[in-house]
Amino acid sequence: MYEYIKGQLAELTPTYVVVEVGGLGYIVNISLQTYSQINGLREVQLWLHHIVREDAELLFGFFDKEEREIFRLLISVSGIGPNTARMILSSMSSGEIRTAIMRDDVRSLQSIKGIGLKTAQRLVIDLKDKVVKTAGLSGSTVISGHTVGLQDEALSALVTLGFTKAPAEKALALLLRENPSYTLENLIKAALKQL
Repeated sequence: MYEYIKGQLAELTPTYVVVEVGGLGYIVNISLQTYSQINGLREVQLWLHHIVREDAELLFGFFDKEEREIFRLLISVSGIGPNTARMILSSMSSGEIRTAIMRDDVRSLQSIKGIGLKTAQRLVIDLKDKVVKTAGLSGSTVISGHTVGLQDEALSALVTLGFTKAPAEKALALLLRENPSYTLENLIKAALKQL
C-alpha cells in the first residue's frame, strides 16, 4: 500500500494530476477539493489510496488525510465505488459531507449526481457512527483567477466524471452567461448540481 507521493507537478486538470517522481510520471485521480488546494503549486505531496482491480491499478490522491479518510469511508458503503466517491468529494467539501451525515441530511447527499434516495440513506446509516469517531477539522479553498479555456476545462472534467458532452456544454454555457466570474471549481460544482 502506498502512503503518499511527493514530486513535481507535471500536469494538472480538475480530475487528475501527473506527478513526476524520479523520472516517472504517475497519473493520480483527484477531486475538485484537492484541485483547488494544489492549483498553482509546482511540487506536491498527495496522500494516496491505491485500488487494484482485475483490469487496472488506480491511484487516488488527496491534499490532506481527512479527505482521504472520507474517501475511504465512502467506498466502504455498498454501491459507492471510487468514482462515485470522487464525485461526492467534488460536489461537497469533507466538512460538508461529515455535517450532512451527522445531521441525517439525506436531501443534501441526494442532490449529488449518481446518489439516489436509498444510497443517501445508506450513507447516513452506515457512516454516521464512523464519521463521529473520525471527526476532524475541515476547510476548503476556492481557486481564484480566470483561465482562457475555463469552459473547455470544466467540460473536460465533467466528461471525465461520466457526463454526456452535449448536456454538460449547455449547462456550462448557461452558468457562464448568468455569472461570468465563476472560478473553475465553482463552475464545475454548479454544473454538477444542474446535471
